[in-house]
Amino acid sequence: MLKSRGDIPGIAFGGFLIFLAIVALTETWNLATGTAEDMGPGYVPRALSFIIMAFGLVIAGRSLIAGRRPLPAIKLRPILSVLLSLAVFALLLPRGGLALATLATMACSTFATADFKWRESLIFAVIITAFTVLLFVYGLGLPLSVWPRW
Repeated sequence: MLKSRGDIPGIAFGGFLIFLAIVALTETWNLATGTAEDMGPGYVPRALSFIIMAFGLVIAGRSLIAGRRPLPAIKLRPILSVLLSLAVFALLLPRGGLALATLATMACSTFATADFKWRESLIFAVIITAFTVLLFVYGLGLPLSVWPRW
C-alpha cells in the first residue's frame, strides 16, 4: 500500500509564493526593465518576483517529497482578535487620537492568545504607544492628533 506524502502547509505556502510572484510579474509587465547598469522602474520588482518564485518552487518541491503533515485546525480566536484590533484602530484614530487608538488596538490584540498576562500586556502596550507617538507624530511630523478630540 502506498503511503501518502507531502507537507500540505508547505505546499500551500510554496504555491502562495508562486502565485504572489506571478501577480507581481503581471503587474510590472509594462514597466521598462533596463540593464543592471541602467535600471528601469521594473528591474527590482521583477528581480524580487523571480527570487520569490524560486523560493516558492523550492519550498513546494521540498514539501512534496516530505513526510505527510496535514493542515492544522483553524483557530478563530487569533483571526478575530486581529480583525477586531484593525477595526478598533480604524474607528478610534480619527476621533480618539493616536495614543488611545494604539492602546485599544494593543488591548484587543492581547486576546489572540489564551495565555496572556495583564501586567506584561499593559507594559508592552504603553511602550508601543509611546514609540508610535514619538515616531509618527514627532519624528515624522505626521498631522495626527495624539489625544482624543471629543
